[in-house]
Amino acid sequence: MDTDVAIIGGSFAGLSAALPLARARRSITIMDTGAPRNRFAHASHGFLAQDGNAPGDILAEARRQLAAYPTVRFAETGAASATGSVDAFSILGTDGNSLSARRIILAHGVVDSLPDIPGLAEQWGKRVAHCPYCHGYEFGGGSLGVVAANGEVALHHAMLVREWGPVTFFTNGVVEPDAEMLRQLAARDVTVESRPVVSVESRDSGLSITLADGGSAELAGIFTQPRSRLSSDIGRQLGCRHMPGAFGEILSVDEMKQTSVPGVFAAGDVARPASNVPFAVADGAMAGTAAHRSLVFA
Repeated sequence: MDTDVAIIGGSFAGLSAALPLARARRSITIMDTGAPRNRFAHASHGFLAQDGNAPGDILAEARRQLAAYPTVRFAETGAASATGSVDAFSILGTDGNSLSARRIILAHGVVDSLPDIPGLAEQWGKRVAHCPYCHGYEFGGGSLGVVAANGEVALHHAMLVREWGPVTFFTNGVVEPDAEMLRQLAARDVTVESRPVVSVESRDSGLSITLADGGSAELAGIFTQPRSRLSSDIGRQLGCRHMPGAFGEILSVDEMKQTSVPGVFAAGDVARPASNVPFAVADGAMAGTAAHRSLVFA
């Protein structure tokens, strides 16, 4: 099957990229496996006019609206491989079907690697989160924990999260604050806890944290910034330049979301170090518009 633009990934960035292309009556194929990164969250916050709505509901409505455009096609599959160059890309889906496309937009997202603490993963998207702007308000100003997972970035995370409530920073053997870092944390009234966290348990009012020596803490919620990896190596197969991000490798793009490979664009978590739904939607809109303009002004 031939298409003007193949969009690999059908979450917020991918669907947002599809809209300007659909409105330009370009043929689009959206390839998606139905496993968005924020599927663990009950609600999406900080997204204008959608604040508090379930991510799955927002995506379902977006798909419904896109389906009304006759040039949009959904393929319930991932991308196994991709080859070719501008105007002549070939994509093999994980379902065994092949697709030819003039342009590609990579929006397949990333996979998080949480700290290996029993009980933490079960609360991911509930009482454990990464973005205080997305979830901090819901913890009601209660006591919060920041569990280091990613080096010195965690120090800044702890100081930022202090805006949403009293914070205990669990260094967890990942980072050892020096004197200057301790001074900055103290200036933000952040408590530093060096004893490792050995388990997290859910309580009616929050979380109970057990420490290595048997100590404990009661918290309204936990923030952590896990390492992440790209959920697909399609970008590497196509020859796209990668770069280090704050939490893991990402694709290198310019301000128009163009990768280093002509005709290949990238949007959302695959191409930005800091992520949330509004950023992903904005990136997708730019990538879709840029991909369309590249077809017009080739």
